[in-house]
Amino acid sequence: MKTNKTDPDLSLHQDTPSHPEDEHPRIILLGQPNSGKSTIFNQVAGYRSITTNFPGATVEFTNSHIRIDGQTCDLIDLPGVYSLTALDNAARETKRYLLEEPVSLIINVIDASLLCRSLELTLQIIELGKPMVICLNMIDEAERKGISIDEARLSALLGVPVVSTNAAQGVHIHELFTAVFTTLEAPIRPRTPLMSRHVEQTVQTLADQLQECPAVPCISPRLLAIKLLEGDPYFTVWLNQDKNGICARVKELQQTLEEAHGQPADSVISAERHALSMGLFEECTSLVHPQHSWRAHLDRAVMHPFWGYIIMAAVLFTFFNLIFKFGAVLEQPILAFFAHSEQWLATLLPAGSLGFSLIKGIMQGLAGGTAIVLPYLIPFLIGMSLIEDIGYLPRIAFLMDNFMHRLGLHGTSVVPGILGYGCSVPAVMATRILPSARDRFIAAVAAVLVPCSARMTIILGLVGYYLGGTAALFIYILNLVVITVVGTVMARLMPEESPGMVLVIPSYKRPELKTILAKTWLRSKDFIIFAWPILIAGSLVLSLVDVFGWDQIITALLSPLLRLLDLPAEVGMTLIFGILRKELSMIMLIQALGTTNVASVMSSTQILVFTVFVVFYFPCLATFGILGREVGWPRAIAASLLTFFLAVLLGVAARLLGPLFF
Repeated sequence: MKTNKTDPDLSLHQDTPSHPEDEHPRIILLGQPNSGKSTIFNQVAGYRSITTNFPGATVEFTNSHIRIDGQTCDLIDLPGVYSLTALDNAARETKRYLLEEPVSLIINVIDASLLCRSLELTLQIIELGKPMVICLNMIDEAERKGISIDEARLSALLGVPVVSTNAAQGVHIHELFTAVFTTLEAPIRPRTPLMSRHVEQTVQTLADQLQECPAVPCISPRLLAIKLLEGDPYFTVWLNQDKNGICARVKELQQTLEEAHGQPADSVISAERHALSMGLFEECTSLVHPQHSWRAHLDRAVMHPFWGYIIMAAVLFTFFNLIFKFGAVLEQPILAFFAHSEQWLATLLPAGSLGFSLIKGIMQGLAGGTAIVLPYLIPFLIGMSLIEDIGYLPRIAFLMDNFMHRLGLHGTSVVPGILGYGCSVPAVMATRILPSARDRFIAAVAAVLVPCSARMTIILGLVGYYLGGTAALFIYILNLVVITVVGTVMARLMPEESPGMVLVIPSYKRPELKTILAKTWLRSKDFIIFAWPILIAGSLVLSLVDVFGWDQIITALLSPLLRLLDLPAEVGMTLIFGILRKELSMIMLIQALGTTNVASVMSSTQILVFTVFVVFYFPCLATFGILGREVGWPRAIAASLLTFFLAVLLGVAARLLGPLFF
């Protein structure tokens, strides 16, 4: 591999071997968001990554070592991007990977129903000069829209193999990778479509001058010429040293393009790609009468400016109500079983003895996970995966776009918020898709305030179970109000204009049971593998604390806060464990109170106060770690202190107002 010592970021040469001889070929899945990259990866890799309808779901690329028909390779699923010229984090990381890592072949995954738009990214990939195969995914959706694509013609125009697939159903995936391995054996560079005469001459003029420059980065001169004319920051950093007068020449040619075409040079080149993609689309497609579908009628209803919100509220209310009722049916008999088991244990061992306390702690840890978390968590995750796979979540994002702009945020800021109802960790990570540090910080704070599935367990398992579904719904409404107020205040304190963006609404899809179950497992295994052992260990610790009287020390330290909230002294230890994992707060509450019937020890108002406080106070350790990495530790600490202040304020309000309703 040839490198430029003065500029290590631009090191990959067009003639560099795509992978070392002792390594497997490295195959890249690259395409726009919602094109089906992750679905193809899932079909081939044998295990599931998180597939979502929102951009940024795979901001950190996923990879797997795969073997097909006796041939092996490393398959990498890079973030979905609309353009390699964009300035967002996903495009920046994708571009860096493509230029700095050894890439054997690129599979350009295209949503066949959006072929014209998708080809603009294809043209940018071709500029990289690497072997590639085009995958026309969702070909069934294109046919439904009345688009007939001539694969052979498109292949001839671009000089690369083209394979149609339906990744969701696993159709033609084998044929796709057959084409991949065939191309690897005899690599063919894609055919680069030429731009209009004047623009092409300008690009070629600069490329020729770059070819003669000894200090030029080791990449394709044509690619570098286009990127310099576009003013791509990744490449223009090379101009800072003004080597061989290239900087002045670039500015001169940019001005030439602007004078000839009446718009900035980057817009000129973007318009050229758009015109080329339109031409390719017209040459390789024919339009037939589209099939009339119920999907269009449904979209007119679910995205209606009035009825859409009514439908969204009804869907979410029904969703959470079903989870509450289903969880309550499972929770009661399981808790009764463990209560009887504890009574049986008391007949075998002296109550208060060390052995009794240890076994009781283990049993209550098992009871907490089995009877409280799983009855609510698993149905919630299954339901979220179902709504996500159908395609309704992006429509919720569409409805909430206007609301997010009123908060001074980009419309895509709703993505972390929606993901937050599953887990705060991926929600905070999803803020990477936002264009500015200010938007990322505000969205991250809002995502932390969203009640994740663990806090949902507390809301439904305590307030929903003991106070009723209406009270649980009230906490969700209160949460939305708090997020709105906090977001608005932060946006006012950090004024910045958020640019507009077109939200892409994917087609409705038939959910696949195996995909839903795989997603549910991935999203629940952290609790089963990591949280449950902590839960049992925590129960043991609390039992030991109780036996040796250490709880009095911790309770004394937290007593001012507990008195302010009018909570039992036994609650103090549970708040400590809640910082580890939110669901531990409720599970440890059972251990601390010594009963599975919380209502027999705490009043309705105390249950409400405890739930409100736990829902809003410090984020869990995992979320805090991610928050610090994404927005910086000072801001992460400030956000955590803000949540604690809100929790105390709202907890006191619940203490004062609760008796009016319970």
